[in-house]
Formats: sequence, C-alpha cells, structure tokens
Amino acid sequence: MTLTENDLALLAKKGISEKKVNEQIETFKEGIPFVQLEKAVTIGEGLSKFTPSEEKDLIQKFEASSTGLSLLKFVPASGAASRMFKALFNFLDAYDPKEESLEAYFERTDDKAMKAFSEGITDFAFYDLVKQRIAGKTSSKDEELYLFVKEMMSEDGLNYGFYPKGLLPFHNYGDHTATPFEEHLKEASVYAKTGNTAELHFTISEQHGDMFNAEFNAVSERVSKATETSFKVSYSYQKPSTDTIAVDMRNEPFRNSDGSVLFRPGGHGALIENLNEQDADIIFIKNIDNVTVPRFAGEVADSKKILAGVLLSVQEKAFAYAKSLDNDELTSSQLDEIKSFLENELNVRFSDNFAGFSIGEQIEVLKDKIDRPIRICGMVKNEGEPGGGPFWINDRKGNISLQIIESAQIDMDNAHQAAILKNSTHFNPVDLVCAVKNYKGEKYNLMNYIDTKQGFITGKTKEGRELKALELPGLWNGAMAFWNTIFVEVPSSTFNPVKTVNDLLRPAHQVK
Repeated sequence: MTLTENDLALLAKKGISEKKVNEQIETFKEGIPFVQLEKAVTIGEGLSKFTPSEEKDLIQKFEASSTGLSLLKFVPASGAASRMFKALFNFLDAYDPKEESLEAYFERTDDKAMKAFSEGITDFAFYDLVKQRIAGKTSSKDEELYLFVKEMMSEDGLNYGFYPKGLLPFHNYGDHTATPFEEHLKEASVYAKTGNTAELHFTISEQHGDMFNAEFNAVSERVSKATETSFKVSYSYQKPSTDTIAVDMRNEPFRNSDGSVLFRPGGHGALIENLNEQDADIIFIKNIDNVTVPRFAGEVADSKKILAGVLLSVQEKAFAYAKSLDNDELTSSQLDEIKSFLENELNVRFSDNFAGFSIGEQIEVLKDKIDRPIRICGMVKNEGEPGGGPFWINDRKGNISLQIIESAQIDMDNAHQAAILKNSTHFNPVDLVCAVKNYKGEKYNLMNYIDTKQGFITGKTKEGRELKALELPGLWNGAMAFWNTIFVEVPSSTFNPVKTVNDLLRPAHQVK
C-alpha cells in the first residue's frame, strides 16, 4: 500500500500510525473468522440465578462493603436519534396531506409504525411541546399529524433527528419532562453514590458537548434536591485515533472524490480507550436509552446492587488468592483450591495439560488467570429482543471461555452453530458491573485484554461505490474478551431500551 503525503498528514492528524493502517488492511485481506460457539450459556451452565434470600444478602454485601470505595457510572451516549425516528422520516417522504387522507395512506402502505404513533401520540413526553409549536397552523386532523411530525424532524423545527438520544424528552412528569440523561442521574443517586456524591461519565459526540452541558445546568439543581445528591459529571469523545480505514473491494484504501482516504468510526469497541481512562473501584456500565420511570426504579436499583454484591464477594476471594500466589509458598492442595475457585466461581477453564505442570508452572498459570479485570454481566431471558447473548466459545488457540457474542459473529450457514444460537435462553441488555484494579489498588491497562480478532467487517456504500468497513471488537464483546466473567440473570424489567420512537409508549416509559 502506498500512502501519499496528504495521507500521512491525515494519519498524523488523527493519531493513527502507518503500522496500524497496514494491520487493518491485512485484516481485510485475511478476513475475520467466525466465532466458534461451544454451547449456549444457561442457568447452572455459566449463568447464575439467585434466590430472594441470596439477593437480599448480596444487596447487603454491596451496601456494607461499598462505603469508602469509589463508584462510577459509565454511560455510552454518543448515538444520534436519527435511527429511532426512521418511521417518521419515511412518513414525511411518503405522505402528502393535500393528496390523500390518513386513512387512505394507512390502507395504501400498511404503515403499522405510524399508525401506532398516531394512536398513542398524546402519550409522548414531547406531545405538549410540539402541539404548542404548531398551534393554529393546521386545518385538518390529517394535516395536523403531518405538521406534528414535520415540526419534530425538520431542521428549522425541533430537529430531533440531530439530537443525541440522551437529550430527547422521554418521560412526562406533568410539570416537566425528563431526558434519559436526567434519568441516569436519578438512577446513579440510588446505587452509584459515594457519600452524597454520584459520579457519572458519558461518552458523547463532540458536536453535542454544549447540549449536554446545557441539560446538566438545567436539571442538576432539581435532581440534586429530589435525591439529596450532588453530581460530578464528566464527558469524553470517541478518539479519532480509533477510526478505522475503509477499503474498496480489492482491499485497497477507499478514496473519497477529493482523493483523501476514507476513515470511519470504529464502533462502540473504540470506547474501551475511554473506559481505560476512568479510575474507580466499581464501574457500572449501561446504555443511555435504557432508563425507566419511578415505579420500576426500585427493581432496577436492587438489580444493580445484586450484581455489585456478586462482584465484591468474588473479588474479595480473588484478591486473597492473588496475594497468596504472590507471597506464599503454596502446597499442591492450596493450588487446587485456587484452581477450583477460578473454575467454579469465575468460570475459568484450564487446559488438559495443567495437572502435568510443575508447581512453579501451575503458580504462573494461576497468577495469569486470576490477575485480570472482572465483569459481572446481567443477562435477561430471551423474549425476542435483538442483541447479542452469552455463550461458551472455543477460541483459535483452543481456549474455552465465557463471552458476549453478536449474531454477526456466528456462521449461520453452519447448522450446528445456528442451532446453538437458536437454542440460547438469554440475551445481553448491556448491564455490567466492572472491577478494573488488582489487589494492590493498581489499575489494569484494559488495552491488554482485547481479542483483536473479534472485530467485524461490514459492507457499505459511499458515493454509489461499494466499500468494506472495519468495526473494532465491541466494548462488551471482544474488547473485554480476556476479562474474568460472571453472568447473572436479571429481571426483564431492568431492560427498557428505546430503539424506535414507539418504544416510548411502553409502560416502562409512561409515568402515569
């Protein structure tokens, strides 16, 4: 691959090395192999489910042990809302109130999404605001819906399609509406608070920075008063250095019409670098759109405390064993005890050769296995929602481990692999509690625990030309592949994402 002076200047500006570009192009040439599933994770086979009594103990463990620990809520929040409003954009393109009635439009198109939107319109948190803005401009009910949607979506209207999803009005409290950003503050006050302060970190798009600051200034006093909590909020952006090169169908750098090389954002896996810059004893990770209204908030908070209780319980043992591996002359039976802990509580698997290793070799293997970041991942029963799921996988070196795998990583032409996916019982709602320090209080370098072979190659088009794009291993997928992992079943009430605007009509987003 030959790079021009302009190409090299672009690399320097982004902070991307020529070596990294060459490695990415090699990845395109070699392709990324499908993940090899061993079996789906089920209760008792990699997935824990606790009794009410055990849950109560875990909540108490967290509440008693978290005093003095630094807690952080990490919220990926860079997504714009444009995909959420796809049905509304389509409606504006396809419907003209001067040409046909709404009834005729619905009959012609069978547009179920817009029918549901129109029938539930008064239940949206933004209803009063939009209605106010179009007051006196409409002459018929058909035109009113069109103008309502146009006011929401047009650049000279509210321009909701440009908004970050985290700043849209989700919930109507009567005297005010609340955004996901505000709901995350409230939620953090219940389980991610040290003393009277809750700390949150949002990863956002740089273009939305002023909007998030304005929202915090507008709501922080109200939320602080209601929750008796002060908030420390910080932001970061996806780094330009995590962009990946795009290639044409011959695996040559794809060039824009001006001759420049095309780079694309590397996906949410790029955020492992942002996470790596955070310094806290316990980090809760949850997506920006997964919030709910007060009547479900208690169950959500208890679920987070249960996950954190699991983390603190297992970490306590892991720290004690890691310390003894560093300091003590250990007997064979003590090593067996540590191995048993790793297998039964941290789901670690060992090679068949382990028993034949010398004591010294066994100690080194155990040190390597136990001295890693830990993540406790909530998993929800599979009820048809899209998303990745928990699986046992066999990697290219023959190691078996627990991973969160997306369907795009699975060879659906392989009947055995497709059957494992089909028979999986749980999926990933992105509900993680993480520990990123060792027993000495030193922070792990999270960049050392990424499986770089768990990225994605996807087909795209630009300027009418086909290209191939590379997504980095996902934040909770390959970017955490070499962490120690525990999966725990959590209630479906803790998972309330808003993928389309009509999801806001679900009970989890209706205050009344």
